Amino acid sequence: MRIRLGHSPDADDAFMFWALAQHRVDTRGFEFEHVLRDIQTLNEWALEGKLEVTAISLHAYPFVQDHYVLLPHGASMGSGYGPVVVAREPLTRERLRATEIAVPGAMTTAFLALRLYLGDFGYRVAPFDEILDEVKDGRAEAGLLIHEGQLTYESEGLKKIVDLGEWWLLETGLPLPLGVNVARRDLGEETLHDLSGVLAASIRAGLANRKEALAYALQFGRGLDEELADEFVGMYVNDLTADYGDEGREAVRELLRRGEAIGAFGDRRVDVEFVA
Repeated sequence: MRIRLGHSPDADDAFMFWALAQHRVDTRGFEFEHVLRDIQTLNEWALEGKLEVTAISLHAYPFVQDHYVLLPHGASMGSGYGPVVVAREPLTRERLRATEIAVPGAMTTAFLALRLYLGDFGYRVAPFDEILDEVKDGRAEAGLLIHEGQLTYESEGLKKIVDLGEWWLLETGLPLPLGVNVARRDLGEETLHDLSGVLAASIRAGLANRKEALAYALQFGRGLDEELADEFVGMYVNDLTADYGDEGREAVRELLRRGEAIGAFGDRRVDVEFVA
């Protein structure tokens, strides 16, 4: 059975799916086609149910829950760290709220977390990999950084205004779930169970063969050296990626509950459901 697997061209996703790409796990008869796109595109495609399995922002899940169910693994989840708001000079929370912020997409979980932190604020959407330069060059007063920018902003002379993962941990005592993997409901319960097993095995194989998986992931690190790529992968491919566990599931429910409370998903009621 052919499965189109959508994920971002980033080091952490590449690490997770190294074993699949290199045929290092039993695929149980599934034939995987890796479809690499930025997370905003994957979020938009998920609204249409385009791919059988895809990475999406957790923020997008309420909008696609009729098409997709959450896989119990594959999350990008950080405990005490996450997307970072940066500026050229220190800003208070009140000043930040009054500042237009360059953000990587209004359906990203980073955007939702920033809404929970600030309330309503002015923003402008920009490609995620251009936001750091926009702030540095003065085209944006502040920017919300995801992916590798979280590790490199200090070397560009920028100041951290808030780390949303750090704030979330202090606020809730929970890790901050950002990206998740979902599978299409119409595959059927038995297929979903088998597919989940294959994808979980790929993640575990990467963690068990870190050196090989990291070497593969370096191709997708957008110029990161080996040390930074290793740090970035370690942040977002961890035990919670292999299995949410009770803590990870609680974190998902709490973030979506708070998002629902502020009307982030319109009038949708969120039904958090994982593949069994």
